[in-house]
Amino acid sequence: MSEHVDAAELLGAISNQMADAVARVGAALVQVRGRPRGPATGIVLADDTVLTAEHVLERDDELSVETPDGRVLPAQLAGRDHASDLALLRVPGLAVAPAAFVATPGRVGQIVLAVGRPGSSPMASFGIVSAVGGPLRGRRGAVLEQFVQTDAIPYPGFSGGALVDASGAVVAVLTTGLAGGVALGVPAALALRIAETLSSTGFVKRGFLGISSQPVELPEGQRAGLSQERGLLVVRVEPGSPAAQGGLLLGDVLAAFDGTPLIDTDELQAMLSGERVGKAVPVQVLRGGALVTLTLTVGQRS
Repeated sequence: MSEHVDAAELLGAISNQMADAVARVGAALVQVRGRPRGPATGIVLADDTVLTAEHVLERDDELSVETPDGRVLPAQLAGRDHASDLALLRVPGLAVAPAAFVATPGRVGQIVLAVGRPGSSPMASFGIVSAVGGPLRGRRGAVLEQFVQTDAIPYPGFSGGALVDASGAVVAVLTTGLAGGVALGVPAALALRIAETLSSTGFVKRGFLGISSQPVELPEGQRAGLSQERGLLVVRVEPGSPAAQGGLLLGDVLAAFDGTPLIDTDELQAMLSGERVGKAVPVQVLRGGALVTLTLTVGQRS
């Protein structure tokens, strides 16, 4: 009998902790109105700042949020990033306490709650972190450096909401706009960095070289002293592109970019962002059986 009571008490304690976590993060979630077919969710970052999903903002000139206490406030778009599907809103007079964020990404198997505010009160679903990975090629060919996947149900309006741990701290910002409706999250630390960039510049620098490439095996006798078994074969170089200007040729095999070995095209795309945009970067290339070092200046996508 005591074992039954202990089990019931433990289950009740876990249940209460989950409910407390939803209440804690729910107090920092707002309803975002930026599209005709229904509202989404936003996470309060500061007194006048809300982070939400970029794909839910279809009417930039008709944006508003509804706060947990029922106030409807006009919002202005401060910046957006297609690669992460994140957008930042300015909401004068918001005066809602910000959410707490964790510093480390979720762990596979970790119990999490997906929480959104598509209506006047929070909604939640229960699940685990089913995968942590990256880079991820999303809409328009843009690459997200890292993502968290969950099996928690993303109810309509959950995009822009929070994936939280048992304490109610945000593990990732939820979106269904990156991979055909699959519930993915931008890890908290990455989301905060993107939000900071959007706040200062309105966009995130995404670079390009102007090439098409594909992974290839490197036979041991053709590695020119390199230890890696794969590289990226250049199959197209756009005229006038940063790659062409730097001397990259059709048939070259990219072996390393800025000191990092290259074995996958998405890895290369993930490195073409942030501080590298506009800078000259050393690139190691296998050409005619010899290892050649070129200097390429990373271009910026418009």
